[in-house]
Amino acid sequence: MITLKASQIAQIINGALVGDDIDISAPSAINSAAVSKGGIFFALVGEKSDGHDFVADAFSHGALLAVTSKTVAQRHIQVSDVSQALATLAKFVREELKDLKVIGITGSQGKTTTKDLLKHLLSGQGNTVAPAGNYNNELGVPLTLLQCDRSTKYAIIEMGARHSGDIAHLASIARPDLAVVLRVGMAHIGEFGSIETIAKTKSELVSSLSPSGIAILGQYDLFTPAMASLHAGKTITFGSGHDSDVRATEIEMREGRPHFDLVTPEGRAAVGLQLIGEHQISNALACAAVATALEIPLDSIASALSTAIIESKWRMEIHEFSDVLLINDSYNASPDAMEAALRTLTLFAQERGGRSWAFVGKMAELGESSAHAHSQVGTLALTLGIDHLVCVDAPEYAPAQDAKGETALHFCDQGGAEEVASQIEAGDVILVKASRSERFEILAEKIEQVVREHLGQSETEGDRQ
Repeated sequence: MITLKASQIAQIINGALVGDDIDISAPSAINSAAVSKGGIFFALVGEKSDGHDFVADAFSHGALLAVTSKTVAQRHIQVSDVSQALATLAKFVREELKDLKVIGITGSQGKTTTKDLLKHLLSGQGNTVAPAGNYNNELGVPLTLLQCDRSTKYAIIEMGARHSGDIAHLASIARPDLAVVLRVGMAHIGEFGSIETIAKTKSELVSSLSPSGIAILGQYDLFTPAMASLHAGKTITFGSGHDSDVRATEIEMREGRPHFDLVTPEGRAAVGLQLIGEHQISNALACAAVATALEIPLDSIASALSTAIIESKWRMEIHEFSDVLLINDSYNASPDAMEAALRTLTLFAQERGGRSWAFVGKMAELGESSAHAHSQVGTLALTLGIDHLVCVDAPEYAPAQDAKGETALHFCDQGGAEEVASQIEAGDVILVKASRSERFEILAEKIEQVVREHLGQSETEGDRQ
């Protein structure tokens, strides 16, 4: 964070300083154990815990100041609303950092992966700040901005939404120079009610741009391209069509990883992604479009995309053991993401010559479309020729009655899924995927244990291979 006196911060957030005045320059936190030495602890009151109970712990971890709504023993600024104070301070810091380039990213699929790729790319050009994980809400966005100081060149801000107006609120704090909309899909449709409402909410990011800002728009659905009409300034498109400003040609898949020629207005360069799945191409193109807008040389863009390794857990993680390949994509699930994962599973199985096993759990927050969306995924599994579709506590995946295919269907609970896993043989490929609430990372560990025992290989032996 930029250096501010505690008294200045109190004035900015309209609070009362209790204690002596000191300089604060370290980032802020809402987790007492995660406070940076010399930073600020924001004592939020939640449904299950009260941050005021952890102020002393925050100071023991190095905090020099707390922002509270109650009186505490330590140096603090008392305000009426701690969450609002956090947003207000972040707005002030953003306004002070006039040379900072802020890139806002939203979309129904790919936000976190794109953020990770872009952080790797931009870090080669200057000091870059990006959120850990998917820190993309009304708390995560200001906390990310408060990591920025006068040496920060780029800030990547991931923006999620549960309701209309959420992204407009986040954009009012971050004031993005570039607005990236990846695609509009079915994720969280249960919250929004319709895909049109989802599209309108995502478009709030584009509407927030000043005329000097740049809109970066994916060309993968009907709604995102239309957002160009909401912005009076420059727009850069990315997608699979020849009319996209940034696109991929000559696509090949090698060991599940996309290789392609990146085409931009500056020319053409070869890219070989380290990430798994053909769906990663669109995320890479979004990053290339941002970098193009920032006038980063094409060769630097291609090199960075080819060396980037994803940082976030349980997103297309590849684990090989006992001559079996397991794809752990258990962080989240939506119809679009499920399709991408199944296609990746098919590709790996074809390359390895083994059978494909898809262990799938429920996709959450799909509302009235849930039953149809699950059945569509089950039907797709038959169409793709998945060998075994294991529906774990999710009978909704039953394919349409007229669907044809030779896929073996298994309907079971998690215990039954472990029994099914005992049929897996060397050379097979496993996908584990469900919404975060299903905790499928635990199932992935159990499947691995079962397969190791079945194939007679210890964890140590597997790790050596």
